[in-house]
Amino acid sequence: MQQVFKHAKEVVRIGPARGHHLPALRVGLSISVPLLGLLALGRPDLSIYAVFGGFTAMYGRNDTYRPRLVHQGHAALLLTSGLAVGVWLSIAGAQPWLLVVVESLFAVAASLAADRLRLKPSGPFYAIFALGACASVPTTVPFWLAISICAASAAFSMLVGITGWVRNRIWSPAPAPEVTTAANAQPRAMRVHAARYLIAVATAGTLGVLGGAGHANWAMAGAAVPLAATNRKSRILRGVHRVAGTFAGILLTALILLPGFDRTTLTFLLMVLLFPTELFMMRHYGLAMMFFTPAILIMSQLAHPISRQALVTDRAIETLIGASIGMAVAILVREPKAQTRN
Repeated sequence: MQQVFKHAKEVVRIGPARGHHLPALRVGLSISVPLLGLLALGRPDLSIYAVFGGFTAMYGRNDTYRPRLVHQGHAALLLTSGLAVGVWLSIAGAQPWLLVVVESLFAVAASLAADRLRLKPSGPFYAIFALGACASVPTTVPFWLAISICAASAAFSMLVGITGWVRNRIWSPAPAPEVTTAANAQPRAMRVHAARYLIAVATAGTLGVLGGAGHANWAMAGAAVPLAATNRKSRILRGVHRVAGTFAGILLTALILLPGFDRTTLTFLLMVLLFPTELFMMRHYGLAMMFFTPAILIMSQLAHPISRQALVTDRAIETLIGASIGMAVAILVREPKAQTRN
């Protein structure tokens, strides 16, 4: 019983506030300005491409300016690559099974790249999510336009990330401190970690397609979430937070969509929701998901409106499937034994 209470405390514990408002403001600004630009042009339906580019601002939050610029540059390349593959699949009218295959293989490559580059937030989740989300949204815009919007949003995020240098004039040449995790400690561990992504994403996508779900990409993204944590215990906790936070977020989404707001109002709500998402991302992942879920669902509705009931139902079911598979893979695929040199 004592162990149960201990784990329950871990689930609900909120970490201390340690300057998280500044990274949250950077994220909010990096995404809001491109969204306002699209809104002024009368194209809020293209918000999905700007938002994924704006996720660049989530990287390198604790770095000094020069390392942050490099860090975010790497993240921008990975995010734009995932989005580009997704847009190409959408334009090509790819069938669900092709999406599962391509996203699974991309997850392997992105995992290896993210671990080698030591990206923080860890793992390739946002790039995988960008691929699946963009592939699942029917589009009539040219390929180059979608990529340009993403790249421009990412570039603006990088600009926001170094604006403090203008005031402080601190341009540290030193690299950001490296954090050694199970995934990046050695090449073998990186390969095992990439295999986790392959198994989890492919399994979740397969079950999503076989189950006839309309958004199998959400199941694949959900499966990737727990694997970003650094050890088995943290991966289980991340999966539990993902499910609980998503279900709370779905309830919030239902309340937001109930009045039938127009696209302009929904765009402003999208901007507002991304600030608390980043504010709580490091303190309590479940709370962050409560705000992230309606933001992503609003973004999906702006890009391709569907039945609100189908939207929230699919999200709930596929998140549960994906997170469960991700946690199972985290338990079953163990860390390789450390290699020693003679």
